[in-house]
Amino acid sequence: MKKNHVVLICAGFLLGLFIASCSDNGSTGDIPVYTYKIINTYPHDPDAFTQGLVYENGFLYEGTGLYGSSTLRRVELETGKILQQYDLPDQYFGEGITIAGSQILQLTWTSRIGFVYDKSSFELLRDF
Repeated sequence: MKKNHVVLICAGFLLGLFIASCSDNGSTGDIPVYTYKIINTYPHDPDAFTQGLVYENGFLYEGTGLYGSSTLRRVELETGKILQQYDLPDQYFGEGITIAGSQILQLTWTSRIGFVYDKSSFELLRDF
């Protein structure tokens, strides 16, 4: 089984556990059992240490980690092709990302610095 398939399965399992832990219908009967069904799989760079992932308008926006190889990427979902990439300087370990309007925000791990990019061009606008 490929690494990205394992990630998708684990994510589905964790989502199921979260839903199960949040459901409280007040009954004292049997505990409900939730399952999952894989409806599709997509190719993904097996060397990407994914730290942040956002899906918007048919594209994955991905922040990857590891010192010396952290990136911000726009990826074509169906093919896994990296369409756009910004390489963080080697001293930063990229973490989570989010999209806020026309910008992408990315956090770093122990550096306590965040970056703001233009979503279209991936131009680094500022840090915080």
